[in-house]
Amino acid sequence: MLKRLAYLALCVCAPLYAAPHIDPQRLQQLANDPFWISIGHYEAAKLGGWRSYVDDDDFFLAEDGDSNPAAELQATLKALYQPAELGDRHPQCVYPARTRWLREQLQLDDLPAVTCSEYEAWLADVNPHSTVLVFPAAAYLNSPSSMFGHTLLRIDPPDFAQSTAMLSYALNFGAYIEGSDNSILYAWKGLMGGYPGLFALLPYREKLSEYSRLENRDLWEYRLNLSAEETQRMVEHVWELKQVRFDYYFFDENCSYRLLELLEIARPGLRLTEQFPLTAIPADTVKAVKQAGLVEQIDYRPSRERELLTRSAGLDATEQDWALRLADDPAQLEDAQFRALPLPRQAQVQDTAYRLLRYQATGGARDSQVAQRSPRLLQAINRNPPEPLQVERPGLPEEGHQSRTWQLALGSQEGRSYAEYGLRMAYHDLNDNAQGFPLGAQIEILGMQVRQYEGNHWQLQRLDLANIRSLTPRNRLLQPISWQVGGGLERVPGEDGQRELVGHLSGGAGGSWQLSERLLGFAMGTARVEHNAEFGNLLEPAVGFNTGILWRNGLGNLSLEGRGDYFANGEVRRSLALQQQWELGADLALRLAARREFSQWTPAQNEVQLQLRWYHY
Repeated sequence: MLKRLAYLALCVCAPLYAAPHIDPQRLQQLANDPFWISIGHYEAAKLGGWRSYVDDDDFFLAEDGDSNPAAELQATLKALYQPAELGDRHPQCVYPARTRWLREQLQLDDLPAVTCSEYEAWLADVNPHSTVLVFPAAAYLNSPSSMFGHTLLRIDPPDFAQSTAMLSYALNFGAYIEGSDNSILYAWKGLMGGYPGLFALLPYREKLSEYSRLENRDLWEYRLNLSAEETQRMVEHVWELKQVRFDYYFFDENCSYRLLELLEIARPGLRLTEQFPLTAIPADTVKAVKQAGLVEQIDYRPSRERELLTRSAGLDATEQDWALRLADDPAQLEDAQFRALPLPRQAQVQDTAYRLLRYQATGGARDSQVAQRSPRLLQAINRNPPEPLQVERPGLPEEGHQSRTWQLALGSQEGRSYAEYGLRMAYHDLNDNAQGFPLGAQIEILGMQVRQYEGNHWQLQRLDLANIRSLTPRNRLLQPISWQVGGGLERVPGEDGQRELVGHLSGGAGGSWQLSERLLGFAMGTARVEHNAEFGNLLEPAVGFNTGILWRNGLGNLSLEGRGDYFANGEVRRSLALQQQWELGADLALRLAARREFSQWTPAQNEVQLQLRWYHY
C-alpha cells in the first residue's frame, strides 16, 4: 500500500518525462502476453477474468492490479517515467524484469537514466549464468515438511565448477513460519494455507547443509539448458519478489509449483504450471521439467547417512563395535587389539568412526568434546587413508510411479462378492511399485474406497485422511525409531455381524530390521482412539501391536502383517493380512490381497481381493 501511495503522490508532481501513448489494442496484446501473465503470477479465474497468486498489495502498482493485467501494465509503464532522482526507490529499480521487457517490446529509448546501486550490487554478487534444479528426494520421513520431497533452484556463476558449487546461490520458496509450531500444527496449517510463502535467495552451502546433512536426504541436481540471458531474466524477477507474500499450501501452491512459474518466466512459452491444476508433488514436477526438454545433465549427492551406511557395509560385527568405540573415544586407536587389525581394515574402521561422529553431531549445537574427537580421527585417517568411497547411485526418483492412484478390484468377503472402486490422491504405500522409493516408506494422503455388493448395494469402505509409515532399519551403528500415524474412516466388525463405519486416529512406534538385502522386518507398539456407535463412550482408547515383514521379490513387493487392538471396554480385534503386488509397468500393477479378521463380537471373517492399480497424474 505504501508503494502505491508513493507512486500516486509522484503522479501529482510534474514529471520530467512523459510516458508514451500506447494504442489500446497493442496494450491489451501485451497484457495477454504469456510473459506478462507469468510475471504477474496470474491465473484464469474460475468465473472469468484473472486473479494473481500474489497475496501482497505492495507488489502491484494499479489498484486492481491483482485481477487486471492490462491496468497493471499501464500503471507500470507510467511509473517507469518517474523522476530519476528517486534512485533505488524508482520503479525501474524495483521492477527490473518488467522494465527490461517493456523496454524491448515498446522500444522505450527515452526512459529516465536511473542508477540502481542496490540492485546492481545484488545482481553482481549473484552473478547469474546457469540454472540447476535441485531435488532433495523424499526418502526422509521424519519431518512433515519433507514428506513429498522438495525442489529448489541453484544459480551458478559463469566460471562454475562442481568443486565451487558452495559459492553458488540457492533460490528457494517455502512457508514463512513465525514462532515454533509443533509438527501436527505445522502439517495442519500447511494443508489449510495457514502460512504465507516467500522466495529467498541464499548461499547454496546453507541449503546443502540443511537437506543432505540436517535432514539426511539424498540430493539430485538437474542442470537445465537455460541460457545466461534466460537465467538472468528469472533472477531479475526474483528481485521483484523480495518480501512479497504468496499463499502457501503443501499440495498445490508449494515450492515446486512456484519454481515452475519462475521457469516459465525464464523461457516464455513453457507450459508447466497448467499440468498441475490440483496437486504439485515435487517428483511429478521434476518429471514435467524433464519432459519439457530442459534437463541436460543429472548429478547425485548422497546424504551423510548414506555415506556412513555404505562405508560400514563391509565391516563385520567386531569391526563395527570398534567403530562405535573409536567414535566415543579416539584414544582407543592405540589399543593393541585394534592395532592388531590389518591396516586396510583399520582404515575402514577409522573412516566409519569419523563419519559416525559427524552424523551424530548433525543438527546439534557445537559440542566441545565432539570437536576434540574429530581431529584425532582425521589424523589417523590421513596416516592410513581408506579406499575411496563409492556410493551406489539409486534409481532416479522421478522415474517412480506417478502420484495419483486409481483402483478397481473384485473380491469376496464371507461369501459376498463385490466390486470396489478407489482413488488415492497421493502418494505411495509399502506394496507400491518400488522404483525411486526406499523400502519401508509409506505416504498416503486422501484415499477413498467404495464397494458395490451383489444386489447393487453401495457402501463406503474407507476414507483415509492420512496414512504414513517410516520403517527405517536399525543396525549396530544407527538406531532410528520406526513410526506410523493414520486417521480417517474405516469398516470394522460389528456386534450383529455387519461391518460398522467408524472414525479413528492411530499411531505407533517401534523398530525395523534389515533381515536381508530385500527383506525388512518390523514390530511396533500401537495406540488407537476410535469413535464407534456401538461403543458406549464417544471415544474408546485401545493399545495394541503391529508387526510384519516386507519382501522385495522378483514380481514386486510382498507384505505379511499382523495387528491387534485391545480396547478399554474389553473388545479385542486382531487381523492377519497378506499382499503381493505384480508390477506390470511403472504405472500399472496387479495386487492380490488376503485377510483374516478376529473379533470378540463376531466369528472370524475372511476376505480375498484382486485389485488393478493405475498410477496416474
